[in-house]
Amino acid sequence: MDSIYFYRNPERPAASNKGQLQKMKIAIQPNISVKNWPTEAGSSALADFKALEDASIVESLRREGASLIGSTHMSEFGFGLKDNMAGGALQEKTADAELVLDMAGEARLAAARTRICGLKPSYGLISRFGLVGLIPSMESCGILSADIQSIREILQTIAGPDERDFSLPDEKMPDFSSQKIEPGKITIGIVAEALSNMPAGERKPFDRELDDLIKAGFSVREVSFPKFSQFMLAHQIAGSVEASSCAGRYDSVRYGRRAPGAKNWNEMYLQSRGAAFGTLLKSYLFQGAFFQFERYNAYEDACILRAQLVSEMQKLTAQTEFLIFPALNITASNNPESLADLYAQFIYTVFANVTGQPALHIPSDAGAGLQVAGKRLDDGRLLDLGEYLISNRRGGK
Repeated sequence: MDSIYFYRNPERPAASNKGQLQKMKIAIQPNISVKNWPTEAGSSALADFKALEDASIVESLRREGASLIGSTHMSEFGFGLKDNMAGGALQEKTADAELVLDMAGEARLAAARTRICGLKPSYGLISRFGLVGLIPSMESCGILSADIQSIREILQTIAGPDERDFSLPDEKMPDFSSQKIEPGKITIGIVAEALSNMPAGERKPFDRELDDLIKAGFSVREVSFPKFSQFMLAHQIAGSVEASSCAGRYDSVRYGRRAPGAKNWNEMYLQSRGAAFGTLLKSYLFQGAFFQFERYNAYEDACILRAQLVSEMQKLTAQTEFLIFPALNITASNNPESLADLYAQFIYTVFANVTGQPALHIPSDAGAGLQVAGKRLDDGRLLDLGEYLISNRRGGK
């Protein structure tokens, strides 16, 4: 069994002399549809399923000359990082970039663990047609690479309107081209509440990164977001309801294997779903069903809370062009056994999935790196900052 790849493309990629991604080797995860590739999304619920057509983003990648080399092992439906090998293909240098769905911070944490760059784009930039998602309103197709320029080129390729994805807002596409960063004109905020319980061993390298920003000429100041901890609550409730609704299609009638021995349709449905999902995901789906059918008012409150958090984040990013956070929670378990353990991994990242704003992980020589967030649809500017910071660390200007 391949430790990194769930599936390797047996076909030799056709050489292309056209497109900005020519000669770029890209890995994906098996929740992104590629025609005739196994697309099991890490779950028994989709065992032996092969995609019938390419996802919109796959069509765009091929059109620009990219070579799709295979899909890497992933957690069940991309929920969390258990069994997730995102970033491994870049570490072993079999891929130049990888696409990973980011539901709560998975792409950014994978980048932090493998010390590469990882972008969660703004929600609504990239078509979700052909993606096997779980939390539609909070997930985005993340991009991992060792360098910002590759991320920029892939984003330019896969972003844009798609008539097959009706969830995409009718908004003008932003400019992703590289623009000059002038540190003296930029204010960067540090959210005090996000760092309040940060361990000393994690705080010291983070503070050194902040000192480097100040030395480079950026204005760095502490800002307050009193409701920061409630991003987790909004995601847990609203996200689990969405997941429970989405998972209803995996009933062993349309997808997946049927459990043997059922005496009627109801038994078949219950037994098959019980066998199809892992313990953690089942807990999440049960939680969503509970809020959907027993405590719907809590779900409505979570949606109201989410809207409030989005509004308050917009006010905050009007005062500071960028916000900086850690990415990894070094105290969280790498092998979560409960939903609380799983969510502990995402205490610094989940905010961007709730608000839909872009967030970028930048690797560091010491520590776990930085996570930088910008205004929604300001992805190009965020990449400019990431490129500037990495260039300066390497002694460039």
